[in-house]
Amino acid sequence: MTNAKHAAPAVPAWVPVEVRNYVFHTEQGQPIRGLARSQACHPSTIMRQIRKVEQRRDDPLVDHAIRCLSSDEDDTQMPSELELMQALRRLAMPHALLAIAMGMKQGVILHDTPSGEPDRGTPLSRETAQTLALRGWIAGSQTTAKVLRYRITPAGRAALRDLVARSENHARAMAEAPAGFEGAADRDGPWGGGAKAIRAPVQESPVVALARRKDQSGAPFLNRAMVRAAERLREDYEIAQIGRHDRGGSRPDWDGILRAVETHAPVTMPEGDIARFVTEALSFLGPGLSEVAFRCCCLLDGLETCEKQMGWAARSGKVVLRIALQRLVLFYEDRGTLGPKIG
Repeated sequence: MTNAKHAAPAVPAWVPVEVRNYVFHTEQGQPIRGLARSQACHPSTIMRQIRKVEQRRDDPLVDHAIRCLSSDEDDTQMPSELELMQALRRLAMPHALLAIAMGMKQGVILHDTPSGEPDRGTPLSRETAQTLALRGWIAGSQTTAKVLRYRITPAGRAALRDLVARSENHARAMAEAPAGFEGAADRDGPWGGGAKAIRAPVQESPVVALARRKDQSGAPFLNRAMVRAAERLREDYEIAQIGRHDRGGSRPDWDGILRAVETHAPVTMPEGDIARFVTEALSFLGPGLSEVAFRCCCLLDGLETCEKQMGWAARSGKVVLRIALQRLVLFYEDRGTLGPKIG
């Protein structure tokens, strides 16, 4: 009889504990009582976990993921937290679903809306989809169709909040020493008043909340291209924050970049600098529009907060943000990069 502790390293640590116990028992022959002793719990707890996972194996994504975990030749790597966060963020949008066909290497995230507006979709690798399904963050209503459809679960929304919070905390930890922010209230330019560079995010982006509103004609206040452009700017911002840390550098000086844009000063970045993509977009938007786009798309500041910080009249922020997103769509379309970078 193989010892449960000896078999444990065969299953990656990121796999949920109930799935690990299922693989240990059904695929590797570990007794339930042995697993319970090694985890200091009652055998009935392990039994309930195994039965729960067995019921989920009707889902093709879950079944394939478990078979991969049980294979000795499996070398599948877990997707990064950034990939999981971006996938969950798109699935959390209204009417979003993941469509994936069996045998295909990737699926696509679509928006199931009755308006008939064309949707090019966001590609998602099969490995990422399997990880989301295995963790219970997405679930499908059909298990035998040629094209499977999945939607985000309440557990997936909770995971999204956790991933976003960890991402923001990671970005805050990468920042320079707190002394670098002293005297921020005395600075001139768009960040006068001591605006924080990083903040704890709300559950959804202000752009997504505004996209649910309708204009006077009944059409969405922000179309899908505008939302996609905002997501792309947010992706570039997150990659710039993480990339600088991975290379051993400090976070980009967004304060100085925005003040340069505000005063029409040239903004130059090294060719290999990851923050160059965000800088080019902000320079294209110009004064005013660049700040509202950065605040709402990157820092996830609410419209009311943005209006107060910038000294605007109430309810004027949404109009300026729409104008900024219209120009942002032109910027990405002109470069052929409106599609997602991650996924």
